[in-house]
Amino acid sequence: MPARVDSIRAGLLCRCPRCGQGKLFAGFLKVVERCAVCGTDFTRLNTGDGAAVFIMQISGGISTFLALAIQIAFQPPVWVLLGLAVPLVLALSFGLMRPGKGLMIALQMRHAQTAEETHV
Repeated sequence: MPARVDSIRAGLLCRCPRCGQGKLFAGFLKVVERCAVCGTDFTRLNTGDGAAVFIMQISGGISTFLALAIQIAFQPPVWVLLGLAVPLVLALSFGLMRPGKGLMIALQMRHAQTAEETHV
């Protein structure tokens, strides 16, 4: 096991935040029960809808800004904006969801570890 693992980077890469090697997800968003490499237990972690909320705000902000910029610059019909915005929102949402949830898990583990260290 490496001496120091960047838990944030490991979470964004959907790897175990503790060892940086094991897979974090068994499916698209289903978190594994234990890391196959270091044995870290993920059953007590609960990220809830935190990642989804952040991803919706990010993808909505980007697509809204681009839609407004395209509308101001080119004034296309509404169906063209919908044809561009809907796939963009879907691609951003699905593309960012796994790294976002991995980041939330890494932050939750880092915060729990820091809290344990301060109470000891």
